[in-house]
Amino acid sequence: MDKQGKRVSGDARIVTRLHVAASLASPTLELDAARAHYLRNVLRLGPGDTVAVFNAAEGEFAARIATLGKRDAILALGDRLRPPAAEEGPWLCFAPIKRARLDLLVEKATELGASRLLPVLTQRTNVERVNLERLAAIATEAAEQTERLSVPEIAAPVTLRVLLASWPADRTLVVCDETGGGTPIAAALRGRRDKLALLVGPEGGFAPEEIEWIAREGFVRRVGLGPRILRADTAAIAALAVLQAVAGDANETPAPRRGAVTPP
Repeated sequence: MDKQGKRVSGDARIVTRLHVAASLASPTLELDAARAHYLRNVLRLGPGDTVAVFNAAEGEFAARIATLGKRDAILALGDRLRPPAAEEGPWLCFAPIKRARLDLLVEKATELGASRLLPVLTQRTNVERVNLERLAAIATEAAEQTERLSVPEIAAPVTLRVLLASWPADRTLVVCDETGGGTPIAAALRGRRDKLALLVGPEGGFAPEEIEWIAREGFVRRVGLGPRILRADTAAIAALAVLQAVAGDANETPAPRRGAVTPP
C-alpha cells in the first residue's frame, strides 16, 4: 500500500478506501469539495474509476466515480464488500506532546487498533492545547489505509485526576511506569481477557504525587517496557504493539477479509 491509500486488490485493480460518515443505504453518495479535490488532484482519479467507501455502522462498499467536479463528486454505490464488524480495540490514554510526534502517535495508534484516544493533562505535560479536528483527520486517513472499518474516537483532554475519578469499572488501566515499579508488560498482559486501556505519561514522566494517585486505584496495573527510557510516543507505540501481540484476540475483533472489488 502507498501513502495515498491505494492498494492492489485480489483482481489487481487499484483501490482507494474512503471513510464516510453519511449513510451508505442510498444508490449514490455525494462527496464534498475536499474529497473531490483529493480524488481528482491527489489520486488522479476520474469518472469510471472504482473506490471503496466504508463506515463502522454499515461496512464497506464498492463505488464507481460517476461525476467528479471542482466542488463535489458523485459516487454510484455497488455491492457490499464487508459487513459491519465490531472493532473493540484497546483505549490509549496519553499526555499530549509536540505536534509532529503527536501526529505520529495518533497515526500509529490507529494502525495498531486503538478504538479510543484520550489526551490526559498531567503536572508535567508541556502541551495543553490539542487540535482534535486535526487528530481526527489523521486517524481517519490511517483507518482508510489499514483495512479498518472504524475510526477511533478522539476524546477531549481531561486532567489525570478526572480520568482516574471517572474511570469505567469494566476496563483495566495498564499504566506504563517509567520508575521501574511495574511488571514486564508481556507477562502482565499475556492471557488477559478483560477490556484494556493503556496510559502513557508525559515526556518528563509522572510526578511523584501522580504515581501515588495511580498506585491507589484498584483498576490499575503498572507495567514496565524494558531497561531503556523511551520517548512518550515510542512508549505508546511499543505498548500497543505488545498488547496486540499478546492480548489482541481478547481486545479486538478482526474484520472479515473482503474479496476483489468489481465496479458497480
